[in-house]
Amino acid sequence: MQKHKLWLWFGLITVAVMGIIYWLIPHSPPSPGHAQAPTARTSATSPLAVSSPNSSATLPFLSPSQQDTEINCQLQLDSGNRLMVNEQTRNCFEYFITQYGEKSLEQIRQDFQRYIAQTHQEPALGQILDLWKRYLDYRERLGELQPPQLDPDSPQYYRSIFTSMKNLRQQFFSAYEIEGLFGVEDVYHDYTLERLSVMDNKQLSEAEKAQKLKALFEQLPEDWQANLEQLNKLEDLRALTAEIKARGGSSTELRQMRLNLVGPEATQRLEQLDVERSHWKTRVIQYLNERDQILSAGLNDAAKQQAVAELRQQYFNNPQEQLRLDTFESVHDQGGKLPFAE
Repeated sequence: MQKHKLWLWFGLITVAVMGIIYWLIPHSPPSPGHAQAPTARTSATSPLAVSSPNSSATLPFLSPSQQDTEINCQLQLDSGNRLMVNEQTRNCFEYFITQYGEKSLEQIRQDFQRYIAQTHQEPALGQILDLWKRYLDYRERLGELQPPQLDPDSPQYYRSIFTSMKNLRQQFFSAYEIEGLFGVEDVYHDYTLERLSVMDNKQLSEAEKAQKLKALFEQLPEDWQANLEQLNKLEDLRALTAEIKARGGSSTELRQMRLNLVGPEATQRLEQLDVERSHWKTRVIQYLNERDQILSAGLNDAAKQQAVAELRQQYFNNPQEQLRLDTFESVHDQGGKLPFAE
């Protein structure tokens, strides 16, 4: 039982460690030529379920938490009724594996075998069950891998994890199966590891890092770029801007980094945003200083409130700005750090 727990927990830990990687992966259908065997000509999608999710035919295969879902098992077959291994194959396997905890591992094995026997015929049936057995064995061995003795914050730590995983896969799957099961995920893993290496490179300036990050991003497929552009660039901008400010870098360095990463138009918008933020910060600080003077003056409470209200209106006559100001007043009065955007 302990061994079975280990293989599941290692998978969960890996997902937790690389969660930011996996959920970013575009899950669009694979292109026609992706991960197909040389003999594959056309594909057919196997039945998602033999009937509705709540029917007696599918209920035995669902865990209690899955009762309101359809069985996610969109296996693709070629014209000869042979399995085409791709990301959907792995999704099908993982759908059943996630039942662990609500069902025993042995029950999961049996349920999958019965489900596939109901929905597929030979030769696909034998191929699916053979691959399923090897996939479970792989997941169990995955739980026996030891984390590297490296700094968990370093790119080398994550690279070592994925090198171990890739080496383990070769013990259970053919090159075609590895590409089909893990190819889409590995493209993004490799990209992310390269990004981490660039960000960790102490020999590069922030502007050079921005240039390399942009080049890496442009090597991704176009549909991936569409999904990842905003999130990646925002994160890179945040990290590189923080690096420049932490070492007291110049506005020229900041501008060059932005130009390299997001181009001239976006840089111009960011610079305008800098001006607006600086103006806001100046007004807030001036207002709070004058407000402090009023509150410490020898006036009665009514006079203080009237003076503060007039001061507020003088600096911030926009209702939305006055709402924002409430937060700054509260933090200031409690002695906290003012929440200015950097």
